[in-house]
Amino acid sequence: MSADLDPSRIIRIERTIAAPRELVFEAFSDPKHLDAWWGPEGFVNETHEMEFSVGGLWRYTMHGPDGKLWPNWIRYTEISAPSRIAYDHGGEIDEPAHFRGLITFDAVSAQTRVSLTLIFETVQARDATVGFGAVEAGQQTLSKLERFVLGAL
Repeated sequence: MSADLDPSRIIRIERTIAAPRELVFEAFSDPKHLDAWWGPEGFVNETHEMEFSVGGLWRYTMHGPDGKLWPNWIRYTEISAPSRIAYDHGGEIDEPAHFRGLITFDAVSAQTRVSLTLIFETVQARDATVGFGAVEAGQQTLSKLERFVLGAL
């Protein structure tokens, strides 16, 4: 996948969390955890199904603060606990993936650096997603992850 990481086709968001990486990784592995923090501020998740395994599907709806419903699916393509998760991510279940995602968890002393990388097929698709506010939304999501890990797990 490293050959696919053309900077003009990716979005990368990082955050260092004061928790061990096994704990941070766990927050991604269970729908009860994900529903508590995944998504930008003001959004709430509803998981419909989740199989956290290679080839498994996480299908969920994000409820926006304005009441709009955002269907999503993630198909896991790699899970290497506690260091890496790769996946395809789409909207409606019958649509193709909008992008590929890669989440890495790097131990930094007693902390964890979480890197969320979104990989798009084209520069135009990446730019449209940036224009939609994905960078700020990703930063908010990792902020919610940090609050969840430090307070709830």
